[in-house]
Amino acid sequence: MAENKDAWGSRLGVIMAVAGSAVGLGNFLRFPGLAAQYGGGAFMLAYAISFLIIGLPIGWAEWAMGRYAGSQGYHSAPGAFACIVRSRWAKYAGIIGVIVPVIIYMYYVMIESWCIGYAVNFWTGQMQFKDASDTVSYFANFVGAAADASAMKFSIDTALPWLLAVFVFNFYLIYRGLSGGIEKMCNIGMPLLIVLALVVLARVMTLGAPDANRPHDSVVNGLGYMWNPSKVQVVKTTPAAEDKPREVVGTAAIAEAEKEVAASNGSLKLITISPWSQLWNPSLWLAAAGQIFFSLSVGFGVIIVYASYMKPKDDVVLSGLTASSANEFCEVALGGLITIPAAVAFLGVAGIAGQAGVGLGFKVLPLVFSKMPAGAFFGGAFFFMLFLAAITSSISMLQPGIAFIEEALGVGRKASVTILSMLTTFGTGIVLYFTADLKALDTLDFWVGTFLIFLLATIQIIVFGWVWGIDRGFKEMNHGAAFPVPAVFRPIIQWICPGFLLTIFALWLMKEIFGFDLATLESGTVSGYVTDLFGEKANVAAQLSMTLVLAVFVFFALMTARSKAYARAERGLPKHD
Repeated sequence: MAENKDAWGSRLGVIMAVAGSAVGLGNFLRFPGLAAQYGGGAFMLAYAISFLIIGLPIGWAEWAMGRYAGSQGYHSAPGAFACIVRSRWAKYAGIIGVIVPVIIYMYYVMIESWCIGYAVNFWTGQMQFKDASDTVSYFANFVGAAADASAMKFSIDTALPWLLAVFVFNFYLIYRGLSGGIEKMCNIGMPLLIVLALVVLARVMTLGAPDANRPHDSVVNGLGYMWNPSKVQVVKTTPAAEDKPREVVGTAAIAEAEKEVAASNGSLKLITISPWSQLWNPSLWLAAAGQIFFSLSVGFGVIIVYASYMKPKDDVVLSGLTASSANEFCEVALGGLITIPAAVAFLGVAGIAGQAGVGLGFKVLPLVFSKMPAGAFFGGAFFFMLFLAAITSSISMLQPGIAFIEEALGVGRKASVTILSMLTTFGTGIVLYFTADLKALDTLDFWVGTFLIFLLATIQIIVFGWVWGIDRGFKEMNHGAAFPVPAVFRPIIQWICPGFLLTIFALWLMKEIFGFDLATLESGTVSGYVTDLFGEKANVAAQLSMTLVLAVFVFFALMTARSKAYARAERGLPKHD
């Protein structure tokens, strides 16, 4: 049986690797859009509470569980669950910790290829847009959103060549191992990412109001749109179903809105939504909690694997806190100050309302950079920064699969890389082929990138606080720590965090699966993600995507059942005598 000798080169290396895993596209695209959508200050309060209640506790639990499993010779989620729980079912529950990162990689690498493709096309002067319709059509052509198989074109302005390049590069890095591949890439990529982000941020902060004819469209009002705790909106007194509120930001804009309302003969009114009323919106808490998972990589099955390669006396408390802090700096201080202010300065509040994630990043921001002086350089820098954020995350998604295959089959890195590359090539091929409306990507992101992450995080914190035991868990967590985890986190980890997670998970199921309107407390239609799989409206791309997930689970379950290493783990024995 091949013995895995992989290890981190330094404690800084593992911190940079975990920070690299956490800092991804969500920091610069998803977070700013959610913060703006849910009222800035109100969202940040819910986000901070979610960070303290679920982000830090689950992160620390994963660090402690991973390091303990590593001390017993196990480096995969099934191995960690089996040696901690010491039950046959535990190793199968641990498979979720392999399924999540491996399946997410299959579509995340697609988005990664968009980033490097956009960066190069900006730097070569190919990205010149006049209006939003240009950016939307360019994106649709680049990713093949018009029809299935339309992405299978080899051109600089399509995703395929960039996908092939980044796919190979990811596996080159993972083949080189922890210290030679992942650690080295993160030690280079993370500082370079921050430098590029600071360069782009400096440019954004000096934009002012680019169009003198639209003084309200400015960086200052962009910051206000995102961070103001209260929202001011112009609404119709008797709105029709299609009428949407119009948000106004800034003292001058609000003064003009007041004059508009006064001249409307009562057809319009100005309303102020306080942060406290916004906090009563369950959707805000769902968005904040969901962003914590995306942001910190908790519930991904990555931290537990990375921590398993640490030494028994390495400080997991400080390491976890440092990695989380680096991520929050990139998300709040960089991501929160770049995208929305720049977009508002050029397009106005109305031009970006409701945009987040892919829409904000690839349909709105390219137009912003096209209008910006020296936009080709800054646009290329921004998308290359996104590429660095993406690749430090994507290589982290491969390591749990590599560790699992090596452990379950008793093979070396060359064999594990070969097996995983074949599996992910097939999965990515499905995502690449079914690009119409990005249906395959969207389906996998919903069921694996959201549903299974919630499920895995809930299982992990219950295992840590109740199965392993809060006393034993805290003893392992504080072993070798420069300072212990504050005692207040004991009830948080054992009671508050699981309760909060189960509540959020239940609300999420009600809203996103069964269509229950949490604002009006009225039932709605079943989610399209469900009808895509069953019934008359079933979608072939969605069904094949979920068949892929089930097939991978069965494949991993068969490997797990035959593993001699996991048979030892479930009996509480170390991997090797």
